[in-house]
Amino acid sequence: MDKVNQMPIFHGSSAKAAADDKGSALSAVTTDKAMHLRAKGPALSPNAIKVLEKRYLAKDEHGRIIETCEEMFWRVARNIASADTLYDKDADINGLASEFYQIISNLEFLPNSPTLMNAGRELQQLSACFVLPVEDSMDSIFEAIKDTALIHKSGGGTGFNFSRLRPANDKVRSTGGVASGPISFMRVFNSATEAVKQGGTRRGANMGILRVDHPDILDFIVCKKDDSSLNNFNISVGITEEFMKAVVSDSEFELVNPRTKKIERTCKAKEVFDLITEMAWKNGDPGIIFLDRINRDNPTPAIGEIESTNPCGEQPLLPYESCNLGSVNLSKVVSEGKIAYKKLGNIVEKGVHFLDNVIDMNRYPIKKIAEMTRANRKIGLGVMGFADMLIEMGIPYNSVKAVKTAEEVMSFISERGNEASARLAEKRGPFPNFDKSINNKKGGMVLRNATVTTIAPTGTISIISNCSSGIEPLFAISYVRNVLDKNELVEVNPIFERVAKEGGFYSESLMRSIAEKGSIEDMKEIPKEVRSTFVVSHDITPEWHIKMQAAFQKATDNAVSKTVNFPHEATIEDVRGVYMLAYKSDCKGVTIYRDKSREEQVLNIGNGKAEEKQKSPNGHPITPRPRPKRTTGSTTRIRTSCGDLYVTINEDEKGRPFEIFCNMGKAGGCEGSQNEAVGRLISQAMRSGID
Repeated sequence: MDKVNQMPIFHGSSAKAAADDKGSALSAVTTDKAMHLRAKGPALSPNAIKVLEKRYLAKDEHGRIIETCEEMFWRVARNIASADTLYDKDADINGLASEFYQIISNLEFLPNSPTLMNAGRELQQLSACFVLPVEDSMDSIFEAIKDTALIHKSGGGTGFNFSRLRPANDKVRSTGGVASGPISFMRVFNSATEAVKQGGTRRGANMGILRVDHPDILDFIVCKKDDSSLNNFNISVGITEEFMKAVVSDSEFELVNPRTKKIERTCKAKEVFDLITEMAWKNGDPGIIFLDRINRDNPTPAIGEIESTNPCGEQPLLPYESCNLGSVNLSKVVSEGKIAYKKLGNIVEKGVHFLDNVIDMNRYPIKKIAEMTRANRKIGLGVMGFADMLIEMGIPYNSVKAVKTAEEVMSFISERGNEASARLAEKRGPFPNFDKSINNKKGGMVLRNATVTTIAPTGTISIISNCSSGIEPLFAISYVRNVLDKNELVEVNPIFERVAKEGGFYSESLMRSIAEKGSIEDMKEIPKEVRSTFVVSHDITPEWHIKMQAAFQKATDNAVSKTVNFPHEATIEDVRGVYMLAYKSDCKGVTIYRDKSREEQVLNIGNGKAEEKQKSPNGHPITPRPRPKRTTGSTTRIRTSCGDLYVTINEDEKGRPFEIFCNMGKAGGCEGSQNEAVGRLISQAMRSGID
């Protein structure tokens, strides 16, 4: 084990002590300042407490919670602060821990979930994002599967590019057989993820990428056509500049075998692009990632080419790299309608220090990941609460002023973040691969970190912070969020509730009405200026979503997690237009989601049901047809290991399968009851018009 991972891990109070006194002082922090801060304690919403109790707070072997939310924040702050002793044996760890505790407990900054969960505990795996290589050999494929299981067990997510795998039906010299192709192996990765389940604290997640010039690209684009397929994967097509030029010019595009490097065939680029948009319209997959643009900003091209990202797409990484993320809560830096830049700069500086320390305190699941991560020391400081900040400033999200504000605030964060990284480099040295890096975008500064900024989606940490997610607009003024193994949390925007009460138009009936609609755009009983400020995702045209993403991307080292929300009635052509706009706006990728295009979705307005899922293909509600007195059909005998199975299929008057009866050649036993149940289920489906 490396030197850093031999450092003692600073644990919170023991299980017994915590059980006896949840409010007891943690002995590792003894300064008067720390004790004063600790006495104050964090102000958390009921939903935040639910999430923390479910996933983040330490539990004993019986599943009982053994630390308070406050103790969790101290556990994290002390553990990460202790990394300073690696560079200065006389460092004031208690003082730094107090500073970290203050910005975390005040919900001004939060690190990614694995850091909150694991810092100061036995696991000590602190990163959310990993990328693993997948080479064209069985050894490499199953080594990657093993590494994936270890990462998921520790709470991380993984990204892969499967483009090096030979296409389906290609030759396999060693056996004389044919290859099964990338998609078949993706299913193996998917099954491994399903089996691990990450100990029930953080669901396994993967990103699967295939280059657009791979011979299996058409099959890849439609591999998630069925909602139940590859459900532990987000998928994205790796788009090249060459392909996009072919789309624009409506010309042919070459598909190249990665094994032989020979052109297998050509196809119309526009037809491939149209299939991508059609599938994305159907259920959100695939997204697109502009690989050439990502590598244009690769800070260490001499080390390798970036081929993949983490599961949400915002963190491009080299093979075996990991990255730890953290987000500044912008809703906490607004004072009297203006951005408090001095406060924001202070949070940014502490956030960079915190994230750099995480790299040293991290116990990496794989040695190669530890080596690569420490060689480049990438961090990803981003934001959350941006929509809340705009509302507090009275700026509609879908406005030129909002886009300008985005550019200004992210430029400030990037500038201050780079300065903080440079100051760390003066004390600790630059990242080891700095001499092999291209540093012309950072004004020639010598940096501690190869990258500093990333815009992450901030799913659960924005719930903890009681703010809007990432740079997304409000999804709704009131909605139901599905989290924590299908548990439902009802959320009402606290700023709107405050404004409504101050404006004298608050009522329980109004809140219920808003919960059904989500938007207040057409609710005349609410003042016009309030309606124009409290816009939600479906009030905003897709073009404004892309403009906002592009604005943040200008000053972000890595990439931007942003979902372009479409109403349910949006067309395939609408999606195509947004993909082209993202390309023209110099985005590094784009993800779209059409409301209710999946059976289950994380955020819902009203009852959240997808109406089309409850109708037959002809648009009529699904109700089983009544059974006539007499039906006709045929019986087939099928030999099984349990004996002969007799399957009777009866048809309706039009010759369509109508019902099934399954009987074994022997009476009684569990087989008979199971067969009867299966037969009844299939019969109900047939009678309901299900194919």
